[in-house]
Amino acid sequence: MKIAVIGTGYVGLVTGTCLAETGNHVTCVDINTDKIEKMQSGILPIYEPGLELLFHRNISQNRLTFTTDLASAIDQSQIIFMALPTPPNGDGAADLSFILGAAKDVAGLITDYKVIVNKSTVPVGTAEKVKAIFKQYTHIEVDVVSNPEFLREGVAVEDFMKPDRVVLGTVSERAKKIMSDLYAPYVRQGNPILFMDEKSSELTKYAANSFLATKITFMNEIANLCELVGADVDSVRKGIGSDERIGKRFLFPGIGYGGSCFPKDVQALVKASDDYAYDFKILKSVIEVNDSQKTVLIDKVIKYYGDDLSGKHFALWGLAFKPETDDIREAPSLYIIKALLSKGATVTVFDPEGSENTKAIFGDKISYAANAYEAVKGADALLIATEWSVFRNPDFDQISVLMKERVIFDGRNLFNLDKMIDLGYYYNSIGRHLIEKAEDIAKLQPVRD
Repeated sequence: MKIAVIGTGYVGLVTGTCLAETGNHVTCVDINTDKIEKMQSGILPIYEPGLELLFHRNISQNRLTFTTDLASAIDQSQIIFMALPTPPNGDGAADLSFILGAAKDVAGLITDYKVIVNKSTVPVGTAEKVKAIFKQYTHIEVDVVSNPEFLREGVAVEDFMKPDRVVLGTVSERAKKIMSDLYAPYVRQGNPILFMDEKSSELTKYAANSFLATKITFMNEIANLCELVGADVDSVRKGIGSDERIGKRFLFPGIGYGGSCFPKDVQALVKASDDYAYDFKILKSVIEVNDSQKTVLIDKVIKYYGDDLSGKHFALWGLAFKPETDDIREAPSLYIIKALLSKGATVTVFDPEGSENTKAIFGDKISYAANAYEAVKGADALLIATEWSVFRNPDFDQISVLMKERVIFDGRNLFNLDKMIDLGYYYNSIGRHLIEKAEDIAKLQPVRD
């Protein structure tokens, strides 16, 4: 099939590349000339495991091309995916200006039947708005399909190539046939293609992300309670996760969710509910709890050092909101850094992929290390904000020599408590026993006088 993908952000680029991988001819369109020229030269603008191989392979086979010429891309394509940003407005509602603007542009260019696919995460009723634009600006028949993405950053290629399900919102039999043929190669193992009306499809994406965000936030609340009552959240997590009605996934406590999806999607669903005079109390609480959870490590730092952190130097491992991505949007690390700086501390950070994006925000206000060990050199304490695999089994002998003191505030519960006691660290994690019992204090001595 011949496909155009409008928008070469995270979703658009993964979508276009993976569609090309099954033999389709895909043209990705963007108004950013510099970005298009780089991709035409084989430069991938995002980090996503597994994407680079497919990207180069499909370019070399002439199945994946990039252009700023919307008209030519539309003319040669039967299916047009719109993968454009829907950032939150000041009131939390999704900004549809990019989607609706693109729809108007496409409507003025088409000369024959097209399937218009909303791949962006959009509020309920967006498909109707897009249909209305086409009805207003062209007499050519189109079908508008809602096809929300369920891509997890870090495993997005696998998610696209082997989806748990494909959700398609349309009542058009013609569009159903075309989209079924398009997605057939991706569901050969029997995972379903779920057809439904457009509004149900649009709401499905928001409901899925909001539920997962709620599950994460619930476990963070349980972790906070564990610290107060003396329970261990790891034991609680295993105890409830073995119940098949609950499941094991998304039960790891931490310092809150971030990224490009959960924060804005939860806000958007709350705003949509408010528009219909429905008070979505659970999700409002989720937002409130998550906001406070992002800086829970700062509360622990202040309790240990006091409110004035002048003269203190901290190492921070992890900038991306999750491992295997360079995405720092709404990452807890950003809130942690801002809080440390505001209290007079200095900070050196390391992340395998997220440093360049972080420089765009903080510039030279913080220092950037080339590796994890360089980051901890001379630090009073280490804070951990992202659970990259490279952080899971570090050389503690080297760390102990490099740091001023053996103090770690771990927002991702990477290390074994008994091991940290044996190593002589003050170790404060999330929802687990704090190593500060009287018999442990003697081990918590500074490495240097």
